[in-house]
Amino acid sequence: MPGNSFGNIFKITTWGESHGKALGVVIDGCPAGLKISEKDIQLELDRRMPGQSKYTTQRKETDKVEILSGLFNGVTTGTPISMLIPNIDAISKSYENFKDIYRPGHADLSYDEKYGIRDYRGGGRSSNRETVGRVAAGAIAKKLLKAMKIKTFGFVQQIGNIKCEKININYIEKNSLRIADKGKFDEMANLIDSVRKSGDSIGGVIEVRSTGMPAGLGSPVFEKLDARLSSAIMGIGGVRGFEIGLGFQVASMKGSEVNDIMVGKSKGKVKFRTNNAGGILGGISNGNDLILRFALKPTSSISQKQDSIDNKGKQKKLQVKGRHDPCLCPRAVPIAEAMVNLVLLDCILENNLSTVKKIT
Repeated sequence: MPGNSFGNIFKITTWGESHGKALGVVIDGCPAGLKISEKDIQLELDRRMPGQSKYTTQRKETDKVEILSGLFNGVTTGTPISMLIPNIDAISKSYENFKDIYRPGHADLSYDEKYGIRDYRGGGRSSNRETVGRVAAGAIAKKLLKAMKIKTFGFVQQIGNIKCEKININYIEKNSLRIADKGKFDEMANLIDSVRKSGDSIGGVIEVRSTGMPAGLGSPVFEKLDARLSSAIMGIGGVRGFEIGLGFQVASMKGSEVNDIMVGKSKGKVKFRTNNAGGILGGISNGNDLILRFALKPTSSISQKQDSIDNKGKQKKLQVKGRHDPCLCPRAVPIAEAMVNLVLLDCILENNLSTVKKIT
């Protein structure tokens, strides 16, 4: 199975299944000389961890990371970094009753069509449990980017038809939904609670921003920064739409409304009147903040009865049991941040930077 690796220079390969013994990631291309610890990784994994509130899956995984290689005396050596996260709360028996039935909205059918075999326990490799390795790798990218004063943060911008009207970045990690508008918490929480109690789920929109961006990241043809970010985000399970800056709004606007006017330079950096482009022009960062958004579909696993077919094509009634997120959005925020950080670091390292000293 190809397609388990991501990145050009800072390259990661994730491994493991939802109900296997463990999951993990191998990072190749991390510069030597970075001080890193399991605590640094754990901080990010804890943000993604299941069972944090009634608005997420109740699967109880501690996601305790173990760094197996690539460090000496707490410092990266430039060799591959391998990290392992055990599964401790997988309940595979919940899937036995419909192991031969294709779950609507899931990859069950497409996996069978492609490989002729699939791990039905929690979706196996297609489960978003796989993203634990991405977040672990992203934690290292985040620390490297911090040395360059690049900061990435995300928040839930919309759940269902309810949208945040204000952005308070200090509120994001203080609430269980990771929204940026305190005034919308009760309304959004009640919506998720309502669909959860009815055995259903709800989708939403996440926004990610990166500040301190340098100009010059990305390439003008096939390796456009926005194309690479799109690939990174669309590779997260459940993502159904992606946009940069004004995104789809530009379809109904005029060029005079969309163009970001340059107004001068300050400390060697071009200043813009607006940031409609979301920080990218011609596939290359322009020094403005990076701004992107993506849409997440409602969780496919719902406890309501649904019609489906089995692997013989016979019609079946299906009721999915198990522990699932009624809304994917809150836990998707750290996953998206990790993927953005991985792209940004990879672009920076493509400038032939090979050690932390050269970066800092």
